[in-house]
Amino acid sequence: MKVILQKDVKDLGKVGDLVSVSKGFARNYLLPRSMATEATERRINELTHLKKVAEAKKKKAVGERKEVAAKLASLNIVFKRPAGEKDKLFGSITNIDIANELDKQGHSIDRRDIHLEEPIKMLGQHKAKIKLGDGAEADLAITVDRA
Repeated sequence: MKVILQKDVKDLGKVGDLVSVSKGFARNYLLPRSMATEATERRINELTHLKKVAEAKKKKAVGERKEVAAKLASLNIVFKRPAGEKDKLFGSITNIDIANELDKQGHSIDRRDIHLEEPIKMLGQHKAKIKLGDGAEADLAITVDRA
């Protein structure tokens, strides 16, 4: 019997998968627990249509992310912070500070998407990697000057 999974089922498949199972397993376990629905021709057509729509939306989103990554790669963010004699900052610059500065410039980037090896604690030029998902990444230039 062919069924379309409505929930993830261990060792069987994920949501939206079309799987073949025994009639007893479907009737006694999957269907009563709303984990699957019977795969009629109409439901299979709906499923393929929904998958096509989701794929189109995903391609559009990936394209938009790559455009944002290209814009971010051309940016140079400047921070002015007080520092000691040996160019060491009083405090540090973290991914939260970078996200706030990007937000001021009109780029809404989640702080969890900004990756620093460690917080910036020295004056000078630094790099941060921004990972937007689906292979869209950008290296962001950061300049820290004395205030």
